[in-house]
Amino acid sequence: MALDAGTQAPDFTLTASDGSSVTLSDLRGTPVYLNFFPAAFSGVCGPYFAKIVEDQTPFEGAHVVGVSVDNKASLAAFKRELGADHVTFLADFHPKGEVARLYDVWLDQAGIAGRATFVLDADGVIRDVDQVVPLDTPDVDRLIASLSACKI
Repeated sequence: MALDAGTQAPDFTLTASDGSSVTLSDLRGTPVYLNFFPAAFSGVCGPYFAKIVEDQTPFEGAHVVGVSVDNKASLAAFKRELGADHVTFLADFHPKGEVARLYDVWLDQAGIAGRATFVLDADGVIRDVDQVVPLDTPDVDRLIASLSACKI
């Protein structure tokens, strides 16, 4: 079961699709829309992130971050294909799933992160969580409402 709302989000540093290092605590000062997802190019992940790319307005003033066990090259190709310039994709590649485990979304038998979205406020506190089975899509509308509340 994913971490609960009201919990301080665990800090981490991962490699982004462009090869840079991203540390979650460095993003403080603005809300974060943090998505754990099983794999780039999967049947659900592509359409889910395409929806986020299609209408960027609800995400303005926030960091949109996607985390999977894919390597940075796969995530770079996924980002290019989606045209997701405003999304930071991070590789939870080695040690595999370490950050997903911190957030209690690791699916050990499958060897992937589960599908979970965390809305973090500007102080890094989890304000909303939506965890669904890997073949389902998170409730984007509810999460956007939570994100909007963090920007006030």
